[in-house]
Amino acid sequence: MKLKLTSWNVNGIRAAINKGFMNFFNDSDSDIFCLQETKARPEQVDIELPGYNDYWCSAEKKGYSGTSVFSKVKPFEVSNGIGIEKHDNEGRVITADYEHFYLVNCYTPNSKRDLSRLDYRQNEWEVDFLNYLKHLEKRKPVVLCGDLNVAHKEDDLANPQSNKTTKSRPGNAGFTDEERASFDNLINAGFIDTFREFTDGNGHYSWWSYMGKSRERNVGWRIDYFMISPQLRPNLVSAKIRPEILGSDHCPVEIELEF
Repeated sequence: MKLKLTSWNVNGIRAAINKGFMNFFNDSDSDIFCLQETKARPEQVDIELPGYNDYWCSAEKKGYSGTSVFSKVKPFEVSNGIGIEKHDNEGRVITADYEHFYLVNCYTPNSKRDLSRLDYRQNEWEVDFLNYLKHLEKRKPVVLCGDLNVAHKEDDLANPQSNKTTKSRPGNAGFTDEERASFDNLINAGFIDTFREFTDGNGHYSWWSYMGKSRERNVGWRIDYFMISPQLRPNLVSAKIRPEILGSDHCPVEIELEF
């Protein structure tokens, strides 16, 4: 059995639908399709998904954050959040329990331009979220996908030198030493960056600023990921970024697994 999984930060599902989201959704024919930054409750979204089960995790704040999973395969169970109240009011995590793995769809908090949320993210969110993943792994392997809001290595963004932490500046959100160290913790815990199993080097990005024709010039960041537990590496067939797909400032990423 082969499964195709797609993940996309749509930067507002209603806006994405108006920009042709359904064309890509139908063409992709994904078995599991994960969204981040939906910015809507399900009753606000005019969408038809024949053949799919849909699950939504919405933020308490209207028009903010939010995640969803559309799945041809009905999970055994679906849960929202990570079970810690201070993290779970922003609609950032959906977990679906499938036969061979847990799927965790995540929209990691942004540290903000002024880094005002960096301390919360590094010392609270990242710690508790990794503990949550390791707890799931005690029962079965994990597929983690979503907008993790960090470029891990210098190859993962077009301009690392102007964004990295130095003695004279703290670094820009998404490429601070602290955020990259938290991603290192994921790797050190055994999680595999699926895209890097197949593709090396720079120039491969999943997010571009709307300013300065960044996307046309491919001045981007790779901040959208599929990560897998090491037990699933033999099942990993492919991992791709789809920069040609428009409709958001992010593009979709996808993997195929075979069981």
